[in-house]
Amino acid sequence: MEFPTIVGLAASIATGYSQVPQLIKIFKEKQAESVSLWTVAVLFAGLAGWIWYGFLLKDWIIIISNMFSMVINILIAIFSIRYKKKNNVEI
Repeated sequence: MEFPTIVGLAASIATGYSQVPQLIKIFKEKQAESVSLWTVAVLFAGLAGWIWYGFLLKDWIIIISNMFSMVINILIAIFSIRYKKKNNVEI
């Protein structure tokens, strides 16, 4: 495996994992008031662009890592919407 591939894999793993603690926190606390859905939406657009770029280059590291990030962020969005609505109704 070439060095640039190793760097790409390491960066992909770090980037993909970066939102996992936020997802766990939202899930455990069942609270998402501090999560900005606009930020998540902009991130979706960026991830979609990276995935498209990966397909254009036929670079599976870019495609898979950004698809993983997209799944994590979709879950964050789903739980954020769910817990924001739930908490707003109770107030």
